[in-house]
Amino acid sequence: MTRMIDEPDVRELYQEFILDHSKSPRNRRILPVANRTGEGHNPLCGDRIALMVEVDGGGVIKDIGFQGQGCAISTAAASTMTEAVKGKTLEEARELFERFHRLVTGGAGPDIDSLGKLSAFRGVAEFPMRVKCATLAWHTLQAALEGESEQVSTERVHE
Repeated sequence: MTRMIDEPDVRELYQEFILDHSKSPRNRRILPVANRTGEGHNPLCGDRIALMVEVDGGGVIKDIGFQGQGCAISTAAASTMTEAVKGKTLEEARELFERFHRLVTGGAGPDIDSLGKLSAFRGVAEFPMRVKCATLAWHTLQAALEGESEQVSTERVHE
């Protein structure tokens, strides 16, 4: 017999997922072969990130790493982002950011399931102040991929 998972169970699973990525972030490391880099800061929460990306000649994210400190949401978002974009083309990474941004700002459409593990962040939409925590790594990635040298600040980004 299949048991239906109710909403509180799903929220608990999402919280556990985010805590796991916060306590044991994936790809938190220096990437010495990076050819794209970016730095980001969320002054409201104190989150900071340095992102290192290796993009191959065909425009595919071959590897990615990050360093920094931040709240649980920011760290988990950076961790899951690095897993999600590795192996993606630059265009696929940008499109994924757009869908993730819609998710955390409450505008996710029927394609929420296509986000896979990133859908764990859908509860962020209920806490508007946390949107900047969840999107800092993504905005920093976008700046790095576009070759912007100025540090990303969530206070200059329009959510």
